[in-house]
Amino acid sequence: MARRAQIYPQVMATAADLIDGPVVTAPATLGAADAMRLARRREADVLGAGGDRFILRADVARAHALGLAELPMARLARPLPMVNARESEIVVRRHLAAGAPAVVVLRGRSAIGVVRRTPPPVAISMRARIERWVDAESRGLLDAVGRLATEQGARAYVVGGVVRDAWLGREPGGHDLDVVVEGDARLVARALAAALGGTLVEHERFLTASVELPAGRRIDVVTARSERYEEPGALPHVMPASIAEDLRRRDFTVNAMAIALGDEAMTLLDPLGGAADAAAQRLRILHPLSFVEDPTRIFRAARYAARLGFVLDPWTAKCRALALELGPYTVLSPARIAAELDRILAERTAGAALAALARAGVFTLLAAKYRSTRIAAGRLEALPAALEWGRARRAAPPRLELVAAVLAADQPQAVGDATLRALGLSGAPLERVRQVFANAGTLREQLASTRRPSETARLLRAAGPLAAAWLHLTGDDATRRRLARVGADETARPSLGGEALVTLGVPRGPELAVVLNGLRDARLDGDVGDRAGELDYVQRWLATRTKEG
Repeated sequence: MARRAQIYPQVMATAADLIDGPVVTAPATLGAADAMRLARRREADVLGAGGDRFILRADVARAHALGLAELPMARLARPLPMVNARESEIVVRRHLAAGAPAVVVLRGRSAIGVVRRTPPPVAISMRARIERWVDAESRGLLDAVGRLATEQGARAYVVGGVVRDAWLGREPGGHDLDVVVEGDARLVARALAAALGGTLVEHERFLTASVELPAGRRIDVVTARSERYEEPGALPHVMPASIAEDLRRRDFTVNAMAIALGDEAMTLLDPLGGAADAAAQRLRILHPLSFVEDPTRIFRAARYAARLGFVLDPWTAKCRALALELGPYTVLSPARIAAELDRILAERTAGAALAALARAGVFTLLAAKYRSTRIAAGRLEALPAALEWGRARRAAPPRLELVAAVLAADQPQAVGDATLRALGLSGAPLERVRQVFANAGTLREQLASTRRPSETARLLRAAGPLAAAWLHLTGDDATRRRLARVGADETARPSLGGEALVTLGVPRGPELAVVLNGLRDARLDGDVGDRAGELDYVQRWLATRTKEG
């Protein structure tokens, strides 16, 4: 006679069953160096500073390496998910899979341990998203990189904006491609340049290479690497590493995703929760001293937030405040800050990014006594319109000089001078900014006295592009109305060029410039409206010259 099957109860592991390390409580005021010694002695990867403040041993080690041994460990606290000891292991593993470095297990209100074991990643294919959102030319380049890397015995991954934008369901905002190679990136870059007829530029110090393609596109090929910062604001030392370590050195989680190339599925690597942050439209740094290691990341955060419509999560904003407090960064070169500002100014959303930096007090990185004002924030927000006005007249000012003028204008002179120096201005650029400040009042009065658009145009030409853009940026409504009379360059540009005037009988030399300027002024004033009118103007000028001769 058959026996009934034995029924065994289902056993589900709890969070308490998964604990693989202790949480050691320490005074919140304990310095980073002492906290590091405590963590080593107690073999703990997580320290507790009371309440929901938890500090990773890796973060106190980073602080110690940066020379911040006395920094209270509580300043390094980061959000960690907390679960009740009886919670299912599924809840814990979901947190870890979403990028949490550890999960704190509670019994009541007390932390009894942490879970650090990261579950195997879920394989997510990005093939469909890449085919939908990335153009055919870029897809072909990515396929070529994957194939050539495999031939060189390496593995290649695309990282950065292409991955982020494809995940968000957006067309990539940039034209260039960023590739990381596990192996020797320079060998892959050489093969890529040879296969595509590109020009190769190698950067040995940073284990990188760039391939400039004939059509103007660029592929940056980087050896997967880790970075070590030995001083706040300094350039890092780099060492070859795995793709996982490479992603952990990056700026924000949404930029710390990668797609495997040479892989039919184009599998997504997202060890730090970038996909979840992208879906929530937030920017989150990877560790509490990220902005201290590289303060230029603060400028990048503003640029990405404005471009993507994201916000900094509260913890990241708190870490930014810590980085500003720990300044100045004496080894942070003016060229690096200027380059980040220039990248911001190239964006459609530059005004919002610059104003956000001002409101956050970021420009204390330029001068310790810098104080942001509402006037400066408003001018920064309006700065792209002034640049566009200059471009329309084909008299665009140097954009770094204009932003420098805005930042320095309403500061005490010593602070303003320090601000200009911190942006690397010297020589002629520095003198142009100083002249703008010195002459602004006189120029405004002269503008108010002009009666015809041509007079306004001559005044602006004499003042120069920077002074003209400053007028547009700082002037009142009446000033802007007078400036608007000048119109765009295309409106005032004569249809007859220099060679056409020579053919009509205008001699080369100073007189040719006189006629060209006269035609432009006549167009601005409405005295000439078309090519026929220009021909009449030239004939009258020639006739007058003949009589005078």
